[in-house]
Order: sequence, then C-alpha cells, then structure tokens
Amino acid sequence: MTVVSTENVPVMTEPDVVAVRRRVREAAAQLGFSLVDQTKVVTAASELARNTIIYGGGGHMLMERLNGPRNGLRLTFKDDGPGIADITMALRDGFTTGSGLGLGLGGAKRLCSEFDIISAPGAGTKVTITRWK
Repeated sequence: MTVVSTENVPVMTEPDVVAVRRRVREAAAQLGFSLVDQTKVVTAASELARNTIIYGGGGHMLMERLNGPRNGLRLTFKDDGPGIADITMALRDGFTTGSGLGLGLGGAKRLCSEFDIISAPGAGTKVTITRWK
C-alpha cells in the first residue's frame, strides 16, 4: 500500500467539522468511491470530528489517500483531551458522557472497513479509520 498524499486538517471549531466533511468527500470522490461509500466515510469523519471537539477539546485530522491493489482513505483523528477510561463501553451504542445518543464511536466503526482506537485517561485519544473502495 502506498500513501499517495497526506493532508493535516485542524479540528478545533464547528466550522472545522464542515471543512473535514468537504475535504473527505472530495478525496473519496477523487479515489472513485461510490456515492454510498462517500456518504459512509463522510458520516464517520463527521462523528469523529465532533467527538474530537466536544470530548477532546480539539485536535486535528490526518487524511491519507492510499493506492495499491485497491484505493482507500485513511483518517486519523487525534486530540490531547482527557482520554477514554473504558473504550469497550464507549463503543457500545447508547453510551455517552454527554447529551448525545451515544452512537458516534460505534457508528463510525460500523461505517468503515478498518477501525482502531488508542486512548487512556489523561493521554488523549487517537482514532484511525480506513475505508477501502
């Protein structure tokens, strides 16, 4: 697998979520994703960007376009927030520490081909998703 391009996008405010959605949709379209796959990866990115702001206090997204036997888009959301004490619980539908429905992390995981999360209390959170064409 070859990383063709990378882009670092700040995720600090609500307008940044809009920018993340736009950039991810553009990249997915350029990689030849179907409209359904574009929608899935954009929805996952939007959820993770919002979590980065709301729970992590802001951070950034690294977007990597992948080429090889198949094309893909890898997105890594990183923050230096309080971290997640129980990742298994956080991935369960309905679990929330805020006022949302508790579908963000689990929903993002279901919308992607690959999902990885690294977090610990006081150590921030890093979520990496990949969607293959």
